[in-house]
Amino acid sequence: MLVNMKPNFTSKGFTLIELMIVVAIIGIIAAIGYPSYQESTAKARRADGQGALLGFASALERHYAENNNYLGTAVDADTNGALNNTGPPASIFPAEAPLDGTNKFYDLSLTTIDAAGQTYTLQATPKNVMAGDRCGNLTYTSAGVRGADETDCWR
Repeated sequence: MLVNMKPNFTSKGFTLIELMIVVAIIGIIAAIGYPSYQESTAKARRADGQGALLGFASALERHYAENNNYLGTAVDADTNGALNNTGPPASIFPAEAPLDGTNKFYDLSLTTIDAAGQTYTLQATPKNVMAGDRCGNLTYTSAGVRGADETDCWR
């Protein structure tokens, strides 16, 4: 009678080398994907700030259509347009963006109004997680000129 002395091993599971290769591949993918994710979320927040600036500009244009100037559209603005506190009054437009939700990423302000009340400059100042954003302050003027520290920030 012949006895089979060969052990009966069946392969179940993975070897340590196979697991290390999988972990290395996941690490490489994460190292490439995470910065892209961060930039895309910053881009979405930036777009929300830009939309709020354009909404603020629309509110100012409505005020201009009714009053023939932009005077009185900033908190504590005197009759000559000198701004003591640059936030918009709640009756004109909210002072933070995004307009809905509890996490705010930009402070909206009316930085200048000329003495005649015919031109203005709006600014969205990043705050909280957007404080270190590469685009910095976003601006928009009554002439429709968009400004930021980087050229691709309004795309």
